[in-house]
Amino acid sequence: MSLALITLFIPTFFFVSITPGMCMILALTMGMSIGVRQTMYMMWGELLGVAIVAGCAALGVAALMLKLPQAFIVLKLVGGAYLVWLGYQMWCSRGKLVLSDSSQNSPKRPAKELAFNGFITAIANPKGWAFFITLLPSFLIADQPLLPQLSVMIAIILVLEFACLMLYATGGKALRHLLMNKNNVKLLNRISGSLMIIVGCWLALS
Repeated sequence: MSLALITLFIPTFFFVSITPGMCMILALTMGMSIGVRQTMYMMWGELLGVAIVAGCAALGVAALMLKLPQAFIVLKLVGGAYLVWLGYQMWCSRGKLVLSDSSQNSPKRPAKELAFNGFITAIANPKGWAFFITLLPSFLIADQPLLPQLSVMIAIILVLEFACLMLYATGGKALRHLLMNKNNVKLLNRISGSLMIIVGCWLALS
């Protein structure tokens, strides 16, 4: 990729990443409920999903998925239902993502489960597919090798995505401290649960 193309590519995909979406709302929710450090496990899963989606979109696999929409629909519905269930657990102050009234330090959550949440949200996000299908091909140069171009693009996308996820998770953590200082843990759980339910419904119905 030329310097001029990279200069155009970075702000374009930064705008795509920073725009509130399912993955960013999930980062905000988890930052609020379990803190930034544990939310990073979700981020690794989400970044893996984003890399797969970007690679598939650039390689044309998305066209195949459009011919088999049933599998994509099932993935969206299952992932959305799972996130809605987690949100309901948080709303009812039950489950693994809930803060305890007896302590401000929530116990550690299973890293694989958090990574799975992020991975499914990224893979089943139709808006993510739409952005990559629309934007990535316009930055590829036909007479140059595809793999080096795609590697640079995905690396830049992942750095931008990680930075935006950290911004949202940090914002969630700040809100968490604000509410915890008022000893309103139940309200925090309900806000987190409501956001998680919104993400799940968005994933299933979009």
